[in-house]
Amino acid sequence: MEFTGGGRLEVRITAADVGKRVSVRYVTESAAPGEKFTDAVGVLTSWDAGVLLITRRTGEAVRIAESALVAGKTVPAAPARRRGPAAGFPELARAAARAWPPLESEPLGEWTLRAAAGFTRRANSVLPLGDPGLPLDAALERVRDWYAARGLPAYIQTATGAADTQELLSAELDRRGWTREVTAELRIAALAPIGDLDAAISAVRVGRGFDEAWLRRYQRFGEPGPHVTKVLGGGPSVWFASIPGTEDNAGAVPAAIGRLVVDGRWAGFMAVEVDPEQRRRGLASSVMTALARKALDEGASAAWLQVESDNHGARALYDGMGFTTHHHYHHYRWTGA
Repeated sequence: MEFTGGGRLEVRITAADVGKRVSVRYVTESAAPGEKFTDAVGVLTSWDAGVLLITRRTGEAVRIAESALVAGKTVPAAPARRRGPAAGFPELARAAARAWPPLESEPLGEWTLRAAAGFTRRANSVLPLGDPGLPLDAALERVRDWYAARGLPAYIQTATGAADTQELLSAELDRRGWTREVTAELRIAALAPIGDLDAAISAVRVGRGFDEAWLRRYQRFGEPGPHVTKVLGGGPSVWFASIPGTEDNAGAVPAAIGRLVVDGRWAGFMAVEVDPEQRRRGLASSVMTALARKALDEGASAAWLQVESDNHGARALYDGMGFTTHHHYHHYRWTGA
């Protein structure tokens, strides 16, 4: 990482650079043994009272004393992407939102308040794509009141790590006592290679609907109800896949399932679940390949999915399919009084 100007280390950033992506070198006790400095790259989200706050691509915040800086400069807003389809953050955020449609929504300026009786944070959180049309504290009060009126916790979904993402808003939420509960990655890939995978798809059943057996494999909800079926069945063009499994006390349970939403050029994969006793047998790949071929038939060319950052098994699978991380997203919950 080059910081020098005329052979000297230079700090070429100021508080006026808040909101820009920066690269800094600073003195730290946590550096590797024998080293004096460490580096940080991310968005400069504040510079106040002698302390810099830099938000990394993953959403991690790094606090650095101004007195510890030895070098710093602004850098391009986002690193060049080497793999996957070209995509901007707003386009992907809107496609992902359409794939998990709420039962009700309300605009707040350029923010969207979304609720679906509590099923999935994505359908029960604010999507803040722009200016709320109010001062931030007033907008947050409106958000809290709106969700409280529905008996729901107040969540705001933000993103970090790409051009036009919301590092500044994330830092403001953190400063105001909102708690980040979930961090996940939105990944993208070319669709055709997924459809071309050498995966066994003869046993995969693909259709427009799902049944109780499919839901028993999914199990990512509390009490089943119409709100669950409406969210899962909503979206521009929705497909469901399953691989027959074994019987349990309630009847047949699929060995693997998946859900696909086709939306223009995008094919979104979600709800890919496999019987824990049948993992590492290629069932997830079979489900995704079968769904990818449906999406290709509808004219889609690019794929996206969301995976939590600590789901190492799924991340390894998606790495092998060519998925790369476009940005990270986070759900902030109001936990204050």
